[in-house]
Amino acid sequence: MFAPSIRRFAPLSLTLVALGLSACGTTSSGPAQRIAVVEEDTQGTSTVNIASLSDVIQRNPNDPSAYNTRGAAYARVGNYSSAMADFTKAVQLDPNYAPAYTNRALALRQTNRNDQALADFSRAIQADPNYGPAYIGRANLYRAQNQFQEALSDLNMATRLLPESAEALHSRGLLYQRQGMHQQAILDFDATIDRNPFVGAPYAARGQSLVATNQYDKAIEDFNAALNVDSKDANSWAWRGVAMERKGDRSQALESYSRALTIDNSNSVARQGSSRLQGGVAGLFRS
Repeated sequence: MFAPSIRRFAPLSLTLVALGLSACGTTSSGPAQRIAVVEEDTQGTSTVNIASLSDVIQRNPNDPSAYNTRGAAYARVGNYSSAMADFTKAVQLDPNYAPAYTNRALALRQTNRNDQALADFSRAIQADPNYGPAYIGRANLYRAQNQFQEALSDLNMATRLLPESAEALHSRGLLYQRQGMHQQAILDFDATIDRNPFVGAPYAARGQSLVATNQYDKAIEDFNAALNVDSKDANSWAWRGVAMERKGDRSQALESYSRALTIDNSNSVARQGSSRLQGGVAGLFRS
């Protein structure tokens, strides 16, 4: 998600986009996760909002924040070209407007233009060295590119600027997890959940690190919590299966793998787990 300002897992408002959270697999067999994501507008409210925001721009054609806000609404409905046009207009009006550079960078990430996104995150930081969301966005991009030291530096800065930011702590937890530093990751996921216990991704991510440190019962509790938020989260079902399998509960593991594959038949963690427990038969019948 995109944001003019960091929010703590609150529901996305109609006019803002925010930095998103996603779980990250701890094994190479896990599916790749997108770092910047936009919440879908399933009720058509953003379209109505865009019209009202256009009216605001007509009345205030030189207000960069108005373009930035409408750009966020465009991004939410997947209209990235219009979103980037609005973000670009915002920085033309105010070359030091860090939120618009950050939002344009996130839109560029959505369209796989990572080099341009990196440049925009850096422009945002140059414009306002105290703008935390830009550090988080750039760190997530660095993590995706395996530039771990650069990512950690940005996230440490973000947590200093925004000590209550769940996004910054979650992102740093994912970074530690990616490097196999699971105890540090668990501490950051703990802090993320303390700040807001009502989002599934930090539970799912912490569960994977708990599996990696052989804490299977705790991991299962976390996957259950993630599934309470989103019962169609195939990855949490799959990793719940891993925890059950390693705990020795074969039937529960198979059930979890089956639930994951019903939701996403391409989930590699569930496919491999189901195949292991069924002696390779699962792989023959699920194409």
